[in-house]
Amino acid sequence: MLPQMMLLPGLMCDGAVWTEQVKALAPMIDCQIADYGMADSIEAMADLVLASAPQRFVLAGHSMGGRVALEVCRKAPERVSHLILMDTGYKPRAAGEAGDKEQAGRFALLNKAREEGMRVMGQQWVQGMVHPERLDDQALVEEILAMIERKTPEIFAAQINALLNRPDATPVLESLSCPTLLLCGRQDSWSPLERHEEMAELVANAQLGAIEDAGHMSTMERPDEVSAAIKQWLETEL
Repeated sequence: MLPQMMLLPGLMCDGAVWTEQVKALAPMIDCQIADYGMADSIEAMADLVLASAPQRFVLAGHSMGGRVALEVCRKAPERVSHLILMDTGYKPRAAGEAGDKEQAGRFALLNKAREEGMRVMGQQWVQGMVHPERLDDQALVEEILAMIERKTPEIFAAQINALLNRPDATPVLESLSCPTLLLCGRQDSWSPLERHEEMAELVANAQLGAIEDAGHMSTMERPDEVSAAIKQWLETEL
């Protein structure tokens, strides 16, 4: 029987984020992609993942999915054999002006989604999510926009609430004992490489890698490179 792996998408994302990784990893591991439904907190999302996951599994999270993965590790560390965190973060929303600015920015996108539709919102959102040189890649941008369009403003609102009220995962990182891989697009301006370096410093058994010429949506921008990095690491650790 193949090892089991749970793949957690990020904000407004679904299985399309992981399409190429599932294909590449199929010979060595059985992948399942989580769905958060209408969950409006990181904790509730983690509960849904645990309810649908095997008893023990490899766990990978991208963007918001990385935060959900850390919450899964907080709730049930004994069930996670290996952990992969990608283009993500670990700190709660900042206090004061910085936190207010984040909230205002997220609510502005939500209002655009409600008033003009998910696709129009996505056209603005994607500008900071991929490597600037990939914005002219019509196939890539269309794939991202189609994924966003499969969601609703109501789901968007629930996930925004989850992110604005996200827990501090510093203690989780410090307590991790399973093998952990951190990957990040080198040009990720939303969840920068420096943040992943901070995370790697907190984890006892961590390996850090950068995906060249990739922004925040690294799994879709550079699928072959991401798949190769994950596969190589799993071949060593499993």
